[in-house]
Amino acid sequence: MTADSEGRGRRTRPSTHNRTDRTTRPRASDFDPPAGASVFDDGGHANHDQRSFSVPAPPTDAHEAGALSAHQPPSQPPLQRPPRRRRRYGRWIVIGVLVLLIGIVGELLYLTRNFSSIDRVPVEQALTDPSGGANGGLAASGINFLVVGSDSRANLDPDSPDAGAIGDVGGERTDTLIVVRVQDGGNLMLPLPRDLWVPISGTSGEQRINTAIQGGPERLINTVQDALGVPIHHYAEVDFAGFKNLVDAVGGIDVNFDHVTYDRKSGLDITSPGVTTLDGVQALAYVRSRAYTEVIDGQPRVDGTGDLGRIERQQIFLRATLGKMSGVRDPLKLNSIASSITGDIRIDETLSFSDAVAFGRKMSETSPETVELPVANATRGSAAVLVMADGAQEALQRFR
Repeated sequence: MTADSEGRGRRTRPSTHNRTDRTTRPRASDFDPPAGASVFDDGGHANHDQRSFSVPAPPTDAHEAGALSAHQPPSQPPLQRPPRRRRRYGRWIVIGVLVLLIGIVGELLYLTRNFSSIDRVPVEQALTDPSGGANGGLAASGINFLVVGSDSRANLDPDSPDAGAIGDVGGERTDTLIVVRVQDGGNLMLPLPRDLWVPISGTSGEQRINTAIQGGPERLINTVQDALGVPIHHYAEVDFAGFKNLVDAVGGIDVNFDHVTYDRKSGLDITSPGVTTLDGVQALAYVRSRAYTEVIDGQPRVDGTGDLGRIERQQIFLRATLGKMSGVRDPLKLNSIASSITGDIRIDETLSFSDAVAFGRKMSETSPETVELPVANATRGSAAVLVMADGAQEALQRFR
């Protein structure tokens, strides 16, 4: 068989390994491919040499081929290093997986330590039993969390330069009150106006719903359940310091302002329109604002929606904060965020670590749908309040 006919089939090159005849040298014609073919052509397919040693590139002419082969020493049998290298790589992969698993366990232990340091509120007797969930977890049919933003200044440092902007009042009220429902098929969020006029559980009278916490978290939970007919399975409370620290921990939140905006009472001060990154103090002033004033055409205009306007701003705040947190994937950053608020929040004693993780995961899946509670303006004595209006029961039914 000639070299040309060999090239049209599977080409084989002369081997110099273990050669006993030192006078036999490759000829230039041995490396000449057929006309129009590459030296690596095999009927249109690449002929990759599967041997573990390398073959020198073919010489460009016969003279060079002869010169090179004349000085080429006999080749030695190929060493079996690649298989040993592959086994070493395999060991490193196993070690890497073990280190990763140890890191994950370490992160969980760290988070567990943070979780266990959160203050607990003994409200189990007031909560509705969430036993519909698997092993006491989150039920597919839905679990309601009562999330309370308290205006307590107990954890604020009075010497902090931010203390003046946040202000100081006696007592404690619910500045923000939201029922969050986590369920398969989409989460829901029901902001409750703090001026909503309802019967206060454990008393014989009626009052604004935000005053119920003055009788303790149990009274607030019972008031929401009795007045609205909405079961509460878990309770979480964060004070002003927690709001501030959470926003600062995530690096601030971005809010779009259409106009120059301020509120002399809450301390909000936006000097130019557009997207503004709010730090903890300004974010708190934004969600607390009750004298929200925009400068339109050079004239200050106070938001006349009152408590309803606050609810809308609180929703913007929550979406911005959740959106910022959902984008964090670095475990160290998540730990930093968790550490920043563990001293400023309180949760019910029945909420387990696994339930809290499940809650966080479900909340990060999609932004919760906001359900508005229909209300109407009313007066009770000399006080301007809000009462439930037509359609309120239909809205509440989605949380029952």
